[in-house]
Amino acid sequence: MSETGGRGALHGQAAGSHSGDESGAPGAKTVLVVDDEKNIRRTMQLVLEGEGYNVLSAENAEDALRILANPNAPVDLAIFDVKLPKMSGLEALERIRKDEAIRDTPIVVISGHATVNDAVLAIKLGASDFFEKPLTRERILVSVRNVLEAAKTRRALQEASLQQSQKYEMIGRSPAIQKLFHEMEKVAPTKAGVLITGESGTGKELISRAIHRLSPRSEGPFVRVNCAAIPRELIESELFGHERGAFTGAQTKKRGFFEQAHGGTLFLDEIGDMDLIAQAKVLRALQSGEVSRVGSEHIMHVDVRVLAATNKDLSREVERGNFREDLFFRLNVFPIRSPALREREQDIALLAEAFIAAFSRENGMKLKPIDRDVIRALESRKWPGNVRELKNVVERMAILSGDRVTIADLPEDPHDSPFGDDTPDEAPVEAHDDDAHHSTGGAGKAQTLREYRDLAERRYIVETLRQTGWNISRTAVILGVERTNLHRKIRGYGIVRDE
Repeated sequence: MSETGGRGALHGQAAGSHSGDESGAPGAKTVLVVDDEKNIRRTMQLVLEGEGYNVLSAENAEDALRILANPNAPVDLAIFDVKLPKMSGLEALERIRKDEAIRDTPIVVISGHATVNDAVLAIKLGASDFFEKPLTRERILVSVRNVLEAAKTRRALQEASLQQSQKYEMIGRSPAIQKLFHEMEKVAPTKAGVLITGESGTGKELISRAIHRLSPRSEGPFVRVNCAAIPRELIESELFGHERGAFTGAQTKKRGFFEQAHGGTLFLDEIGDMDLIAQAKVLRALQSGEVSRVGSEHIMHVDVRVLAATNKDLSREVERGNFREDLFFRLNVFPIRSPALREREQDIALLAEAFIAAFSRENGMKLKPIDRDVIRALESRKWPGNVRELKNVVERMAILSGDRVTIADLPEDPHDSPFGDDTPDEAPVEAHDDDAHHSTGGAGKAQTLREYRDLAERRYIVETLRQTGWNISRTAVILGVERTNLHRKIRGYGIVRDE
């Protein structure tokens, strides 16, 4: 039983009664009051409902746990008395914190004759607030308001952290990406420099962030530098900082990227575009661990792990004199190659689903399923823009589509010619007589490989159209092309339905 009886109570109410659906505005926060004194429950209900909260109540911890466990009626905050029959409020709090489904529910603990030990134990067990009876309206409302606001802030921070993590998460099941994951996990815990190579759009920055996140430096800063975007005359100032007045326009003191990355990771993106003078300064910094701001004689020691990335062949750039050989060897301690999307075709479906889910979540849209024929069409593309291009296409489809993404929502492939690729004509071959009327020069005329390939493609399209009864969508799926592309080929080849 509660130590206070009905002190502070305003009105009586039957034990175990509750309100919620009929009180408070739609969308209002729901508060569960747990106390074996009906007058205390009634008091708190009146106070909280007067401020627009929905209120549920329970006279013992066992009932309270059942209410909290109901996924169809989520509780935003629970207020537990310490002294309850059978299970105490502190015991209930301990159980709640061990239950994965309800462990994050904010809990306020109240007591009639609180001891310091009770308060310390309540906070240690994860209570958001602790206060004594007799209850006052102001104390109840201030506590509930503050705890709910803190919970809202905490959720926002967790969501932001989750989104940040998901933004830099790499996914895939293909052998190529699994090999990459293995290499990242091996090199991340070390201090070794890493040179990440690969085509544009393959996720080189994601690799660098993952290595940082898996490393002992994960709590330190991650600083990305786009070497190609910094003008030559500013590269030294950007990398190493400058003192006020060091040069015209230096109005204030500036910390350089090396200094900013102290204790963490410095990612030099597009390192192949850095000029030779800047390369020499970076090499000295890597060799000595010392930097100085422009206009200062003070030497600073920096603890920085450098990761670099490029879409250029640096060994060839070294041969051409465009990149320092000693810096190349310094950076290339552990080379990692980011695979092109065409090397991981089996990951396309997984990536497309992940991109549309992320886009829907970020824009408050309902998640849309992607038809299987869309996935097949995506898998048939060449993707010279790699994962970045795939992401753009998926997001465009998410905007254009209705309740689900269909083949009609797939944009035209800008890399696809209506007559195949742009390979130059090769050695001519003789056309067969039965195909001569389709060739460009009449019967018996020598035919180039390009012409023969176009002819074969035309015949295959016509045959597939016959099989499907001229169902364009079904034909496009069988051929593994987008419907718009098939229409273009039909027009380009002059195919008519009565053929």
